[in-house]
Amino acid sequence: MNRPELDWGRVDRIIENALQEDIGAGDVTTDAICPMDSVSTAEIRAKDKGVIAGNPIAERVFKRLSPEAHITLTKQDGERVVPGDVIFQIEAPTRAILTGERLALNILQRLSGIATETSKYVKECEGYKAKILDTRKTAPGLRVLDKYAVSAGGGQNHRIGLYDGVLIKDNHIASAGSIANSIHRVRQKYGDEFQIEVETSDLLEVREALDSGADIIMLDNMPMGDMREAVSVVGGRALVEASGGVTLETVRGIAETGVDYISVGSVTHSAKALDLALYLV
Repeated sequence: MNRPELDWGRVDRIIENALQEDIGAGDVTTDAICPMDSVSTAEIRAKDKGVIAGNPIAERVFKRLSPEAHITLTKQDGERVVPGDVIFQIEAPTRAILTGERLALNILQRLSGIATETSKYVKECEGYKAKILDTRKTAPGLRVLDKYAVSAGGGQNHRIGLYDGVLIKDNHIASAGSIANSIHRVRQKYGDEFQIEVETSDLLEVREALDSGADIIMLDNMPMGDMREAVSVVGGRALVEASGGVTLETVRGIAETGVDYISVGSVTHSAKALDLALYLV
């Protein structure tokens, strides 16, 4: 499983596109009200409890608008906050602060929401070996940010895209005719370059994937009893991942079955943004 560092080239492209989307030909309100030589100090504060993620990216937004901005991160990504906590302080031209406010908050709120939700799943699995994984169910164009937030919340990154890991799913199997054929074709093309993960829906498929040399076996929407039996059948000869419909109410029971990983799409596609606000002080 991958835990990449932030790709700052991608991050900068996201910021540039977002600023262009928001500013266009200019911030007409701020430019009319705030003199060019006005300088202000502002703070971003938490209005809810959660886990912070995205500070270095928000910092980059303000630095893009004002390279001379002085920024102090009073909370680091991965730290917990409660209402009233100061997360971020900035001294910069007032125009830069007000023009960058919404984009910086959008980033911080979304990523902190993902980190907070991820941390809840991680906490539920304490005492078991299962690690919480994300999926490719991310906002289009924002995957590098969403997956970074999962890591800040204590989760681990699954494959980043279609290019860095093999995951044989039901339609691949249907196309190839069987799990065995699917694995054979991947080995034939790539050798041992990639670990091979196979999605399975029942114990027969688990045995076929295991006998065909899968490195990771995904148990897709299986009842908990079948998951437990699948872990026993695999017996450590491959890694086992549980996936499909995982909730905070069920994740601990899934961890108890002995799986190595639990993938949770909702931590990125359904996380509630953490409530934050920026204030001039």
